[in-house]
Amino acid sequence: MGEVLDLAERFWRGEIPRRDLWRPTGKHEELAPGLVFFHTWANVTALRTEAGLVLVDTGNFATRDRTFAAVRAVDPAPLAAAVYTHGHVDHACGLPPFLAEAREKGRPEPAIVAHRNVPARFDRYRMTAPWNGLINSRQFSVAAAWPTEYQYPGTIYDTTHVLEVGGVRLELTHARGETDDHTWLWWPARRILFTGDLFFWVAPNAGNPQKVQRYAAEWARALRVMAERGAELLIPGHGAPVVGVARVHQALSDTALWLETLVNETVKRMNAGLALEDILAEVKPPAHLSERPYLQAVYDEPDYVIRNIWRLYGGWWDGQPAHLKPAREAEIGLEVAALAGGIDAVVARARALAAEGRLALASHLIDWVAAAAPNNWAVHDARADIYLARAQNSEALMTRGIFSEAARESAIKAGRSVTEAGAGQPSTKPAPPGDPERRQADSR
Repeated sequence: MGEVLDLAERFWRGEIPRRDLWRPTGKHEELAPGLVFFHTWANVTALRTEAGLVLVDTGNFATRDRTFAAVRAVDPAPLAAAVYTHGHVDHACGLPPFLAEAREKGRPEPAIVAHRNVPARFDRYRMTAPWNGLINSRQFSVAAAWPTEYQYPGTIYDTTHVLEVGGVRLELTHARGETDDHTWLWWPARRILFTGDLFFWVAPNAGNPQKVQRYAAEWARALRVMAERGAELLIPGHGAPVVGVARVHQALSDTALWLETLVNETVKRMNAGLALEDILAEVKPPAHLSERPYLQAVYDEPDYVIRNIWRLYGGWWDGQPAHLKPAREAEIGLEVAALAGGIDAVVARARALAAEGRLALASHLIDWVAAAAPNNWAVHDARADIYLARAQNSEALMTRGIFSEAARESAIKAGRSVTEAGAGQPSTKPAPPGDPERRQADSR
């Protein structure tokens, strides 16, 4: 076996650390005659045809020059066509070097094929570029840029589409899942399935607290349809390929069941009139799937999927009357501080709860008083510690990113590094000059 197929075996055996499941190796391998797989951040696959190459996904805008170089190191043939499995910027923004090459060599530009919802996604991304940069920076704990230029598809389809290029026939099918513009591809002559992000080696990203609506039930249905194809090779949106009919069927069927359970159990309780917080307490994925290496909640979380199911069928209100038109956080914080005997008392109680491991409750208290006393050094010193502890105790990247950002935000306001104090422990750093007066004013 080559390096990629060896990696695929290690993925299947659960030998890859959970947080490394989506990390690219940069390796490539010809997995089948005429099919070269590139293990990049979002996988890119090149299909050799008599008319030139067909790319299934084109890679990340930030690393497109490296992707171009990797493809060209393997095959210099003209790019005849590219298919976007969906419009996310890590999958659909790698074409500019190929287009520039075509112009320089006097070649026709490649056909770009995608579902009809992809152009609308690109339009939305251009409208909300600063917002998307902000939330991606928070999600991935990096300074994330966001593109404003996109290569729109020239060929769009609605439900199904057959793409024939140079003797290769690909069947494209639309499905809503992580996005509303998803395409999965079937190469019947080779029995190869390209799932895009409908499968990518982590528990389905059907929740994501900072992104638009996901579609868990339709996602599961698409997985069931794909499982019945009898594919011998599955090319995922991220991570290593899945090799063998039995393994492909198991991975797709298990993932469908994981989603179906959350959908069915959530909707059943919604129909019974339960509040969202009660549903969150009761509904869990099937226990027997908890050790599957491809269903680990290291990116999204089941709770977020349940919230998205609720949002899809029930709207944004969670059923708690006070949350319909809530008081501002600062008002709640001032009232809680008054009842407790001052802001310092609330801070002390939040630290005590954190020390007991009751971090969720500690977070409520410290956020209330942070809103009420936004310049209070002691409040932010405690808040940095509490959210650092929450980040350290979180497996899912989305959760860890949001909590880490909260910790950094308060650490800056407290005048220290986020790791300077132990999680949940008081800092020994003295207050900045002049701060005691400000703390006293904020405590009133």
